[in-house]
Amino acid sequence: MTFSFSTQTRQGAMLRGAVLILGLALASSTVHAQQAAEGGDKAAELAKKLANPVASLISVPIKLDWDTGIGSAGADRSVFIIQPVIPFSIGKDWNLITRTIIPYISAQSPVAGGSKESGLGDTNQSFFFSPKAPTSGGWIWAVGPVMYYPTASNDVLGTKKWGGGPTALMLKQSHGWTYGILANQIWSFAGASDRADFSTAFVQPFLSFTTKTYTTFGVNTESTYDWNNHQWTVPINLTVGQLVRFGKQPVSFTLGARSYVAGPTGKPDWGLRFAVTLLFPK
Repeated sequence: MTFSFSTQTRQGAMLRGAVLILGLALASSTVHAQQAAEGGDKAAELAKKLANPVASLISVPIKLDWDTGIGSAGADRSVFIIQPVIPFSIGKDWNLITRTIIPYISAQSPVAGGSKESGLGDTNQSFFFSPKAPTSGGWIWAVGPVMYYPTASNDVLGTKKWGGGPTALMLKQSHGWTYGILANQIWSFAGASDRADFSTAFVQPFLSFTTKTYTTFGVNTESTYDWNNHQWTVPINLTVGQLVRFGKQPVSFTLGARSYVAGPTGKPDWGLRFAVTLLFPK
């Protein structure tokens, strides 16, 4: 089971991406008419919740991230991610939102002559405690712990370390705009003694705009800082997404591209993202 693209198919991947973007744009007017007939207010509220990582909405994003130009060999890496987000009501004023990231990795060797590695990666799970109502200024916030589990099926694809730390989020939504920041800090605290400890910060400022046809255009960075090596890795992501319905099932399709503007020697040059998000409103 692999998800990597060969060098010869990169242009084909870009062409397919362009076709998908065009298809989303052409579908938006039809989708809007359908959803307006079914209840535009409900669709608009669903699109708004979709842009909020800690909304009271069960969602299951399924993502494929592909990066290329890694190392001296210009290697490709694909990461297939399942990321269920599940809210729990805690009394009348608070929610607990769990956000779990489970990756399957397929990576070519970054050096010539090396072997390809595939398998399950380490799991990241956040627990956000968030008030059900925004602040008087309209801000939504959440805080809690984040845990890191050594679930990798291959030693090369994981750290063999347990980790944990704090995570937090703040965002505001107004007139179709969503903007804010998500951050966490993870320290390793247990695991294999022959593997190096790690201390990593994650910072994700984000900005998106959702149109009246439920098309969402977004930009963000998913930046990490390695405190041990004093090194940033900074990809800039541009995305477009479309909310549609298949019968009564709402689904969001997202396509994105990214460029790595900072990182260690051998970082990827650029990458693509395709995501399908299943939504389960109450």
